[in-house]
Amino acid sequence: MNAELERVIALQRIDSAVDAAKKTLADEPEREKALDARLAAAKEHVATAKARLAENQGARRDIEKELALHGGRLSKFREQAMAVKTNQEYHAIQHEISHAQGEIKTHEDRMLERMLEADELAAAVKKTEAELSAEQKAIDADRKAMKAQHAELQAAIEKMAGERAALVSALPADVVSRFELVARKRNGIAVAEAKDGICTICHVRLRPQVFNTVRRNEDIVQCDSCQRILYFVAAPAARSTGSDASPQAAS
Repeated sequence: MNAELERVIALQRIDSAVDAAKKTLADEPEREKALDARLAAAKEHVATAKARLAENQGARRDIEKELALHGGRLSKFREQAMAVKTNQEYHAIQHEISHAQGEIKTHEDRMLERMLEADELAAAVKKTEAELSAEQKAIDADRKAMKAQHAELQAAIEKMAGERAALVSALPADVVSRFELVARKRNGIAVAEAKDGICTICHVRLRPQVFNTVRRNEDIVQCDSCQRILYFVAAPAARSTGSDASPQAAS
């Protein structure tokens, strides 16, 4: 392959790698936001579970107050029952006692429901707290990996900048100018493989004489359509096997 073409291909590989590295670095703020959102969601789950448990505890306190109120009324009615003098008064007090007992039973049932619910809610709090802890560890690991990747990419960009400078200095100025002009116009891609008579990026068929020239990889040839510098990759030669050998060769 022509040395200049080989350097141009290497130059494109470096520019593409640098561009990919810079895009990854540019995506870091969004990745940080995604991590923050994950942590916020996990914290919100804990807060919701705790709020439901607190609501349950408040409801139980209200029921306890109601039980104390009806318990006090029941005690008062029982004391009054000891002092009644007529059947009418006795039946009236018994009615009040029965009503108070019914209220107490209703509130005791409600308290039992809330206590059973409290067990489930307390378990939910523990579960969400464990999930938050696991998520925090995972996010910390992701942030650590991002920090390491950031340093690696920065170092790689600096290294590739030196390699690029060496390639540019070894290329003729006009070749570099053509490369950079096309790269600016074609989203950073100034080099393309030609395959089966077609530019593999713009997909326009090359003139036969142009493709034949490209196949030799001896000159800097540009696509007539997109102006990218073209190169050709020959198909690997098929490996010969023992079954392919002729009888004469085997003999």
